[in-house]
Amino acid sequence: MRLIVSIFIVFLFVSCGYQPSSKFARNIVGDKVSTSVIISIRDPENSVIIKDSIDAAIIEVFHTSLVDKKDAKVHLVLSISNPSYSPIQYDKNGYIVAYRTTIVLHIKKYFNGISKNYTARGTYDFNIAPNSVITDQERFQAIKEGTKKAIKSFLAQISAEGSK
Repeated sequence: MRLIVSIFIVFLFVSCGYQPSSKFARNIVGDKVSTSVIISIRDPENSVIIKDSIDAAIIEVFHTSLVDKKDAKVHLVLSISNPSYSPIQYDKNGYIVAYRTTIVLHIKKYFNGISKNYTARGTYDFNIAPNSVITDQERFQAIKEGTKKAIKSFLAQISAEGSK
């Protein structure tokens, strides 16, 4: 019985033409991508973190390899606006105990001499101890996770183009 149900489910996905969104995105991005991040003069530490998390997210989300710019089919130039931190939860004494970090990425995609601009947003919620400040480690983690979500938002935009 399990075999019949399994075969039916596989047949259902194959017959309806299901394709994962990463396949559509890969049609647009290709299998060789290069990236560069515009370093923020006001906050260079965040730019380094963003570069690392962008590279990791591109490998994880697009299932592609990172190469030098001269070998790439697509080149992505990314910049980040300053991360914003908004309080989202207070304790009974009025102290902030949770923040939401919002990351806005500006992405310029170069492909065959044509460029296209995208804006992607990612958020990340985190807790802190009451009446304390956000530590560097919490800030870096929030930026990293928010950037991953922004890259996934970019993936959705690219997938929509690839499905057309």
